[in-house]
Amino acid sequence: MASRDEDQIARIEEELTPGVTRRAFLGTAAAVAAAATALAPSEALAGPTPKPLAASPPAGFTPFAAPGRIVKVTKKDCLQANQLYPKPDAAKEMLTKALTELTGKPDLVTAVQQFVHKDDIVVVKVNGIAKQNMGTNKELVLPFLEALIAAGCAPSNITVLEQYGDFLSGTRINAQNVPTGVKVATHNNGNATMDYRLIPGTGTSTKFVKYLTEATAAINFSLIKDHSICGYTGTLKNMTHGCSINPHDFHIHHASPQIAQMYAQDVIKSRVRLCITDGYKVMADGGPLWKRPEMVKPHEAVYATTDPVAMDTIGWEIVEKLRAELKLKTLTEAGREPAYIKAAADLGLGIHERAKIQIKEVAV
Repeated sequence: MASRDEDQIARIEEELTPGVTRRAFLGTAAAVAAAATALAPSEALAGPTPKPLAASPPAGFTPFAAPGRIVKVTKKDCLQANQLYPKPDAAKEMLTKALTELTGKPDLVTAVQQFVHKDDIVVVKVNGIAKQNMGTNKELVLPFLEALIAAGCAPSNITVLEQYGDFLSGTRINAQNVPTGVKVATHNNGNATMDYRLIPGTGTSTKFVKYLTEATAAINFSLIKDHSICGYTGTLKNMTHGCSINPHDFHIHHASPQIAQMYAQDVIKSRVRLCITDGYKVMADGGPLWKRPEMVKPHEAVYATTDPVAMDTIGWEIVEKLRAELKLKTLTEAGREPAYIKAAADLGLGIHERAKIQIKEVAV
């Protein structure tokens, strides 16, 4: 398995090398439209009209949703001495505050119950592509798993998912430290049971992995990072490229509009109930791998929202602010504006217009 992980990571590194992808499109709405036109559909893998794969919440349950609303929780000196990982008590406190402020509920367990029903089958997507230097931290994820169980979810109905074994190791989450009965899985760009589905506007077909299609609810733990192909990688891309079998086929034209079109599929948009962003650090350049540690700075924040587009809009803004402080070009000037974020808003996946995004900032 380690050899396969290494082969896949080598492929990712090759894709991230300048000049490998097709000609750059400027990140504008016009460019996204041009890209969609240029990517003429191929029916080679599309097959018949795909059957609906939307998930439905358990009967009588309506998950909490608040388009355009984000809660940001900060805490000074919340990082451990290595400045890589949050202190466990601080992470749980910040997670609790983020979700109670978002839902208006008095405690973490009751807040979690607003998103997930006890009968749900839950997949928790984490992100460890930058390895242990910058993965979604176990100190943030493990208290959430404990809260899921306290909220009534059976441990056997909870799966922590990552793409490859090396990426999972980057989160420091494993079968030994999750609550008893919780499953930990990697899909290695395989393990999909659905039929191939042509993604509109991309000319490319894919399958989403079974850990997602067999779940009724997904929780998205993402990061705030630069991406050398698509400009910014956060909430949307963690689900699209992290849960499909051929993510490398959706990187041309800076992955715009591919990320938006993939997230718009019923497989994803009907399942993601909550987006939690691990903002303990921000990567301004050199991402998504750990290539330029000097471009990573502490941020000491946790974000919670049900709106992936709003979160990526704010995440992009955070990256641009740090790039300015580091005297770097903007992502637009660098030729890789993440135009897929606006494209996602145009598809009704969330709010991108900055004036309509409400951020509640709380310090603990």
